[in-house]
Amino acid sequence: MKIRRFMCALLGVLLTLSSLGSIARADEGMWPFNNVPKAEIKKRYGFDVTDAWLKHVQLASVRFNNGGSGSFVSPEGLVLTNYHIVEDFVGEFSTAQKDYAKEGFLARTRAEEMKIPNLELNELVSIEDVTDRVNANVKPDMSAADALAARRTAIAAIEAESTKATGLRSDVITLYQGGQYNLYRYKKYTDVRLVFVPEFQAAFFGGDPDNFNFPRFNIDMSLVRVYENDQPVHPAEYLKWSTTGTKEGDLVFVTGNPGSTSRLNTVANLEYLRDVSIPLIIRTLEHREAVLKAYMAQGEEQTRRGQNELNGVQNSLKVYRGQLGGLKDASLMARKTKEEQALRQSIASDPRRQKEYGSAFDAIASARKNFASYERDRRFLDLSAGFNTQLFGYARALVRYAAESAKPNGERLPEYADPRLPALGAALAADTPLYLDFEKLKLADSLNFMASEYGKDDPLVVRVLKGKTPEARAAELIDGTKLKDAAFRAQLFKGGKAAIDAEADPMLELARSIDAEARAVRKRYEDSVVSVERNAYGQIAHALFETEGTKLYPDATFTLRISYGAVKGYNENGRHVAPYTTLGGLYERAAQHKYQFPYNLPQRWLDKRTALDLKTPFNFVSTNDIIGGNSGSPTINKQGELVGLIFDGNIQSLVGNFIYDESVNRAISVDSRGMLEVMRKMFGASELVNELTGARAQSATGSR
Repeated sequence: MKIRRFMCALLGVLLTLSSLGSIARADEGMWPFNNVPKAEIKKRYGFDVTDAWLKHVQLASVRFNNGGSGSFVSPEGLVLTNYHIVEDFVGEFSTAQKDYAKEGFLARTRAEEMKIPNLELNELVSIEDVTDRVNANVKPDMSAADALAARRTAIAAIEAESTKATGLRSDVITLYQGGQYNLYRYKKYTDVRLVFVPEFQAAFFGGDPDNFNFPRFNIDMSLVRVYENDQPVHPAEYLKWSTTGTKEGDLVFVTGNPGSTSRLNTVANLEYLRDVSIPLIIRTLEHREAVLKAYMAQGEEQTRRGQNELNGVQNSLKVYRGQLGGLKDASLMARKTKEEQALRQSIASDPRRQKEYGSAFDAIASARKNFASYERDRRFLDLSAGFNTQLFGYARALVRYAAESAKPNGERLPEYADPRLPALGAALAADTPLYLDFEKLKLADSLNFMASEYGKDDPLVVRVLKGKTPEARAAELIDGTKLKDAAFRAQLFKGGKAAIDAEADPMLELARSIDAEARAVRKRYEDSVVSVERNAYGQIAHALFETEGTKLYPDATFTLRISYGAVKGYNENGRHVAPYTTLGGLYERAAQHKYQFPYNLPQRWLDKRTALDLKTPFNFVSTNDIIGGNSGSPTINKQGELVGLIFDGNIQSLVGNFIYDESVNRAISVDSRGMLEVMRKMFGASELVNELTGARAQSATGSR
């Protein structure tokens, strides 16, 4: 399962906790490092969270720019994350002759470590509240759109100033839906090399049927090493690897970068997701799933090429179908409605609060109602649902870079601000594999989907297809474009606006032909929805601040957070689910399913079964509050040691996008003991294990 691709809702879960305003109860909360509920943790678990302890785990934690989390786990720059965080890179390194997804990979020397192209890791260094600076030029009589523009100008200036002064990546993060703005400064690492991955089938044992379920039996792990100046980094902090692990009831923490939650959303916003947005997303994903399956049915090599993308699409489908089911759950919506009504009544009872905050809920409802009329255009044009090929992505980036680079930095689309341009250039120059038959099939399918949603005679469809079938138009575009060549893309980016505007490439021409409409629908969305909701949710957040203060944690923003909880089983369908599985349980489950896919095991795992201690804990669950983006997060004990690796949540946790329920919500980790047993005895990675456990360093200093 891929938490990084967003954990979300499923029906049938008891709703026992308030989520409106994300007021923490029990083990609930994904807490920013400058607002950790130390007193509550002390009260519940008797543990004093010190500033030094927090700094240790903060600096040991990293964010992967492709959508996941990780942690430094050795003094020589090793970083632990999930297999599924690096699976795309494993696919890029693989060939028909050497398939690392099928065989696994272990670098036995530093020279064998493979540099991963276009991957950036971020280590959070500091957090600064810049709310007053962001809002300084926002006037009471401004329209919502003008207020949004004023904030964006301020944010661009703050980020540029900080980057210039510190040399650190500097991002202004919107918290509480606009109630607060924090400046996050990151140290960037861009030389990252693959050290170890198990086989795909071992990492994803049980496949889609076991996804979002427990018990689980997965070695969903990978190790990379971070370099600077061609030498391994010696991080200021790293997590020592626990060889003793946890026991039931132990307090554990998770540090990572949860991507997105909607716990502050109003009922009107949730109804919009249920009735308009999510159904369209599901239809889009269903089209992609069908075309991927058709392509992979052509043979083993096509299966290798398409597997990672199919994994992502199927995971997302399960997520959004679950989210839709959750939002159709009458008890969930009734609880949300009741909580919202209570807050509105509280606001209405005070004339000052009513004047300042009373209009927020109706403003959101109106914005969402109007959005329904152009949600499809935004999805197909600005978010490119009708143009599903990486080559169009390159074309869109270049066309917009040409236009935005001519503007002052503060007036550009945020993704084209000066601090973001080096990463854009690197992405365009990356020489990643492209399989043209695959790209043609995906593009043709998305063009067909657009025609089915709009109608074949719609002017947009007619203009895009130019009188051809979707299949013929896709072939014409992909055969004709020079954007297949990474050197050509890099040359255009380097040449800037003049070079890009002068190029008559067919894919660039397609991107240009819809860009005005795509920009218009984006602007309409930002002016009429984003800006309105930024103001309205900011008002709701302020109303909650007045009564709840620091009990309120912000929705997830793919920035570093910490959650706390305990290793604990749960009850499901009248039976108790124990918190641990073992390596022996893996073989039992495979045998129950006669070793048939997706319960088959790689040959290595069959051959070396007798070498393993089958009683070794393999996966475990805890009450930590997590969501998409937490993939690869370390699970940490009170001593600040690594005891596990987050890779999934149970099916009851899927409503985590909207609420948290401690009685059944569970985060799933790979156990630190299981990872060591597999690396040592299954892969013979003794040197790697020694580095992780400190045995090599101890031996070198004579302390062992």
